[in-house]
Amino acid sequence: MIKKKIKKVLVVLGGTSGERAVSLNSGKACINALKKKKYIVSKFDPKFNNLNLIKKKKIDVIFNALHGKDGEDGLAQSYFEYFKIPYTHSGIISSFNCMNKIISKKIFKKNKILTPKYFSLNNIEFKKVNLKKLIKNKKINYPIVIKPANEGSSLGVKICNNINSLFKYAKKIHKKYNQIIFEEFIGGQEIQAAVLNNKSVGAIELIPKRTFYDYKAKYSKAAKTEHIMPARLKKNKYFEALKIAKLAHKALKCKGVTRSDFKFFKNKFYLLEINTQPGMTNLSLVPEIAKYHGINFPDLIDKILQDAGTNR
Repeated sequence: MIKKKIKKVLVVLGGTSGERAVSLNSGKACINALKKKKYIVSKFDPKFNNLNLIKKKKIDVIFNALHGKDGEDGLAQSYFEYFKIPYTHSGIISSFNCMNKIISKKIFKKNKILTPKYFSLNNIEFKKVNLKKLIKNKKINYPIVIKPANEGSSLGVKICNNINSLFKYAKKIHKKYNQIIFEEFIGGQEIQAAVLNNKSVGAIELIPKRTFYDYKAKYSKAAKTEHIMPARLKKNKYFEALKIAKLAHKALKCKGVTRSDFKFFKNKFYLLEINTQPGMTNLSLVPEIAKYHGINFPDLIDKILQDAGTNR
């Protein structure tokens, strides 16, 4: 956490990932909030400028509003650390580990956090393996979710109901993403919980009108995803979700704000993933959770900013 008074803030937004549009919206909202808090705000888009140019900026803090590849996986954070400029959200290693669903799942399991059964394959393994036999050996039931190991916002995710659709889709995406995860689909309630500066904030429930909570369900008003705040859980289960989210946040050594994505099925929480750069758009969940608990958007952004630092 920084000690000197913050005056000049650089919001890093956009970038080149598949989540660029979301990042631009998040960044714009954060800029407006920071201006309301009387900070001097400038912006920087890595799509048009090399991150090295940030070191020439006369700024106090970097507010990281990037999403996805190169912004949420430790790469941008490595630049910020090298420049020794305080920045928001998680550090290099925790960002990398959270973005990599295979690593994060291993950490979940090590900390006795329930996560769906899965296996992963890289390009070489995919060409050699008998997929049908592997699924049987791993005792994974259909439907099976295929997802890239290193993407966010449900990009590249598909639910498959049989070996034919599964093999066809896996063959289509395995070269693009190099490493893909095959995960047993968990039904039940879609629950997402926020943690801010090592404290649980609250949990929201989502009811997608689409097959699942995919990219359109997350970011398009037309998808009409229903948001229920607070999540419809018994009191003890609501606090259990917050407890697990906080445990995951700490286990992965996260900083600032995170959002943990759960499925609640047969009275158990299954943690799907933890997001170190949750969206800050007008449809985003962390601001909605925070608002319900009395934290308005400018105050939320200010709390994230005040936690900025280096050696994260």
